[in-house]
Amino acid sequence: MTDHFQQIYAQQADQYDRMVSHEDYQGNILPALQAIRPLKDLEVIEFGAGTGRVTRLLVPHVRHIWACDLSRHMLITARDRLPEAVSLIVGDNRQMPVRSECADLVIAGWSFGHATGWYQDRWADEIGLALDEMARIMRPDGTRVILETLGTGNQTPIAPNETLAAYYHWLETERGFQRTWVRTDLKFESIDAAVQGTRFFFGDAFADQVRREGWSTIPECTGIWWRSGR
Repeated sequence: MTDHFQQIYAQQADQYDRMVSHEDYQGNILPALQAIRPLKDLEVIEFGAGTGRVTRLLVPHVRHIWACDLSRHMLITARDRLPEAVSLIVGDNRQMPVRSECADLVIAGWSFGHATGWYQDRWADEIGLALDEMARIMRPDGTRVILETLGTGNQTPIAPNETLAAYYHWLETERGFQRTWVRTDLKFESIDAAVQGTRFFFGDAFADQVRREGWSTIPECTGIWWRSGR
């Protein structure tokens, strides 16, 4: 089950963190989250925290956050970039080592969608386990939030492939989630920097598109799905 993204998450945390530091330069994610569930004084569990991209947004506003990821490599990099008060936990999305009903908000950023590639014939079962784990962890009046890609390089929100589109449709029709979306463009200091900063993650074809389009600011759309209560 090793693939391109798993290798990045296991070995290239610093490079990944540099790339995502350019994302959402207009700051659209935080207001969108606040509109779904005001963050003040919440206790939060984060699935797939990686190097702390979403964690850093939440920290100034919540009471406490436990940031979880399966990759110890990513969490080591996160530790250098987060306040000591943030609790970091190595944990699988499908079976988190935290107690039940301990969080007001359970959030996952760009994590569950990978299962559509890693488990092509049973992605709904695998993501379903993660959604059920979110429900176990949150309090009865809690909120689950999932962020996923609606296209890097897109001016308008479109699922990058048919399987992700099926996953998003399943979230809304079978699992009761609502959806909104925001632009999360990545802003680099130059076209060269944009090409170099994204090639390792998105591949040569995308980097060539960045060069061809002359993008120092790369358009990107992000979907935000949420469900309150169980």
